Amino acid sequence: MYWTQELFGTVKPIIAMCHLQPLPGDPNYDNVGGMQKVLDAARFDLLALQEGGVDGVMFSNEFSLPYLTKVHAETVAAMARIIGELKREITIPFGVNVLWDPTASLDLAVATDAKFVREIFTGVYGSDFGIWNTNCGETIRHQHAIGAEGVKLIFNILPEAAKYLGDRDIREVARSTVFNTKPNAVCVSGLVAGTGTDTQKIKIVKQAIPDTVVFANTGVNNDTLEAQLSVSDGAIVATTFKKDGVFENPVDVNRVKEFMDHAKKFRKQFDLKIST
Repeated sequence: MYWTQELFGTVKPIIAMCHLQPLPGDPNYDNVGGMQKVLDAARFDLLALQEGGVDGVMFSNEFSLPYLTKVHAETVAAMARIIGELKREITIPFGVNVLWDPTASLDLAVATDAKFVREIFTGVYGSDFGIWNTNCGETIRHQHAIGAEGVKLIFNILPEAAKYLGDRDIREVARSTVFNTKPNAVCVSGLVAGTGTDTQKIKIVKQAIPDTVVFANTGVNNDTLEAQLSVSDGAIVATTFKKDGVFENPVDVNRVKEFMDHAKKFRKQFDLKIST
């Protein structure tokens, strides 16, 4: 049994993103509305996602555009405040993602008791944010130094808005990542948030690392749900839950319910196979 089944109580879980509005220090932060505006928007989305029936939620500073690969202290502090104030209202397993900083993500996870993080832990990329390097060995040592051994690590091995500097086949990337770093899960992404993940790439990755959890990471919607859940072990979903399916909009609880009804009905067949 995958750890995801134990944590989320289902096969092929749907983890919803709770996108935080621009935070202090971000170019688009609303100085007039302040942190209360960010908190109110986060609460609205969280409650809508939970009412809609998602299996888990992940908080991210999605609107901190353009992203940093080493975030500033005010970002982590602001995210910790928001999650701390919402903690009593969170009824499902939750994780965090401080874009694009794995060390900061782990720090936030420890501070808030998050169960998992998603980040770019490995590789060197040419990206919209410049040359994007990582140091997985240092990050994993930091995880142990701060007592975060129990935090599950979800590695994004095809990051958005970036491409490996070396010419590497996705099978090689998946296998070497698992061999060298032992991630709890990997995820496969499209170009940017809301862009569909190539189902064939998910299938290739899953075949390369059959014993590791593989998530579809972007662009899963009602039309692609069955194809992507057929080959993946779950999905991380955001844009399709927004009003009119628009990335910048707040969550629409009716869209969440429609998607989750579809997902729960479809994945019953996989739950039955495991049970028998």
